[in-house]
Amino acid sequence: MTLPVFIDPDITHPGEHGEVIAPAAVAHHVVTVRRMQAGEELQLSDGAGLRITGTITTAERNDLRIAVTAVQVEPPANPQLVLVQALAKSGRDLAAVEAAVEVGVDAVVPWEAQRSIVKWPAAKAGKSIAKWRHTSVAAAEQSRRAFVPAISELARGTGLADTFTDADAVFVLHETASQPLTAQLRELADSLTAAPGGIERLVLVVGPEGGISDPEIAALTAAGAQTALLGASVLRASTAGPVALGLCQAALSRW
Repeated sequence: MTLPVFIDPDITHPGEHGEVIAPAAVAHHVVTVRRMQAGEELQLSDGAGLRITGTITTAERNDLRIAVTAVQVEPPANPQLVLVQALAKSGRDLAAVEAAVEVGVDAVVPWEAQRSIVKWPAAKAGKSIAKWRHTSVAAAEQSRRAFVPAISELARGTGLADTFTDADAVFVLHETASQPLTAQLRELADSLTAAPGGIERLVLVVGPEGGISDPEIAALTAAGAQTALLGASVLRASTAGPVALGLCQAALSRW
């Protein structure tokens, strides 16, 4: 059985055999919320690949100490999986972020598309991004990950295309596409096997309820993106990204 994971960026490498005094926020979560006690095992992470396994020796609300039994530094995934998630109503965008983190996404880009019903004005964007980041941390802990996927700054409209580089393989999930995503992923996986290291990020773009506009499609394809058909059904904003990410994990032989 996997151990519970608690994430805090202030956690540092303790050496192979030592003691960790957990940050206050972690101590509160472990002792007050989870009610864990001395003698129980857990894992701590900085959210950037560090995974510390240990046994609780002191379990006080303001004093949590762990005897280290193992330390592991996990390498980042290559290529990275990135989800561009259009803002959506009724919290479906946030639900997509939560599920995407559990499936294994490495970074998420919030996108205010031209047809997005939900808007993030400048005064609201910072608070909304903070909410997405909190969700990313919570989902990473729930799924026992040592990496917390980054939540990027908000992209708007056709400006999304400017965020991509030549090291990105970008697939825009679109119902009018002629090629299925599964076939395109097989081709990508074959090319990565033949010439590893060429692609650094595999990017999936999910549009809003009203669909991706023609100017946005034009800008994205001009930047090198390919449109891809996810399946016969039209999925909600909350499910399209996580489903596509699962297909990516299988195509890359990670699942």
